[in-house]
Amino acid sequence: MSGAREESPAAIGQRIVSGGVELLRSRLLREPPMLPLMPTRGDYDLNPQNRPARKPDLTPAAVLLPLVLRHEPHVLLTQRTDSLTQHAGQVAFPGGRVDPNDVSLVETALRETQEETGIEPAFVTVAGFLDAYETGTGYAILPVVGILSEGFALMPQVREVAKIFEVPLSFLLDPANRVKQTREFRGTMRSFYAFTYEGHYIWGATAAMLINFGERITKP
Repeated sequence: MSGAREESPAAIGQRIVSGGVELLRSRLLREPPMLPLMPTRGDYDLNPQNRPARKPDLTPAAVLLPLVLRHEPHVLLTQRTDSLTQHAGQVAFPGGRVDPNDVSLVETALRETQEETGIEPAFVTVAGFLDAYETGTGYAILPVVGILSEGFALMPQVREVAKIFEVPLSFLLDPANRVKQTREFRGTMRSFYAFTYEGHYIWGATAAMLINFGERITKP
């Protein structure tokens, strides 16, 4: 309706708490795509000039976007240790590349989440999926959105995870809290979105997936 007031991030959060998994399923992709993944989002969305002329073979991977529905929704994130050879110190969703023994991308996301955070798959209710995401480092990632049930316990994998923390969803939904930045990466200028929450710098693919999630749950 013309002139209708835009719903606030806090109100959207309350609607998610009330509607739970069914509301999320009405806004997310209900079924995971088949392998091989064909990403429709990615690092090149903001950097088309950097896309390679020859399409690379992408390594399939999956991450979990974990939602904690208390009085207001929070997103659970990890911060990688500084000793890792890749993505050291970065904020990320729990997840990783597909293992040959994984029967699905959902299993990949849940297995990696348990390995990295200690959260058992029984405490995760899968609500749906975001658009597959291509990274400039050669991965095709399926973000799996899951609701964490009360009683889950955290036991971070100390070699990989320095910290596990939560960010209010209302903060991440507010466009005022994200900025577009440009930085040199491996000799090439690259633009990306970023959030900063209580000293945590959330950027790149993780920030882009959070924006994709926000677009889906706020659409009319």
